[in-house]
Amino acid sequence: MLKLYGGARSRASIVQWYLEEIGLPYEFVLLDMQVGAHLQPEFLAINPMGKVPAIADGNYHLWESGAILLYLAEKYSQTPTSPEQRGEIAQWVLFANATLGPGIFVEASRERESARLFPALNQIFEQQPYLLGPEFSVADVAVGSMLAYMPLMLKLDFSAYPGIVAYLQRVTERPAYQKVMSARAT
Repeated sequence: MLKLYGGARSRASIVQWYLEEIGLPYEFVLLDMQVGAHLQPEFLAINPMGKVPAIADGNYHLWESGAILLYLAEKYSQTPTSPEQRGEIAQWVLFANATLGPGIFVEASRERESARLFPALNQIFEQQPYLLGPEFSVADVAVGSMLAYMPLMLKLDFSAYPGIVAYLQRVTERPAYQKVMSARAT
């Protein structure tokens, strides 16, 4: 059985949400980061960087939330077969982790990046329900999780972006999202 390693309030919840979406059985291994469980030899054998999330899928180990999402989509979900479609999925997963997250969560760049990124995302969501069109995908887990964290952690108000508001409502009402995030809140 696949093992997902995470800590309290870590990006492991993003991977866990996707695992629930695709219905893949897994064991969640909660590491106590406060006491350094992520720095113990057993975990460093899985991720020598000592960071979560990480997975063990049999003897295969992988870390970094975006890489894990792409791997799970490729191996266990119905990932599109064309290089162009896979490229578009990778584009959005990488955008979430390399552009959207750092651009908004880093205070020094938040105002500039908000003005650039939110109108473009809003326009996409005013034209289609999900990033790739009518169907929810792993790309929505990556981008949707980042957007959902922003009002919670940064108190950002998306009311000027009705497309984003409607998108967030769609993704946060999904049963898999509710199951993972409700468990995290308790």
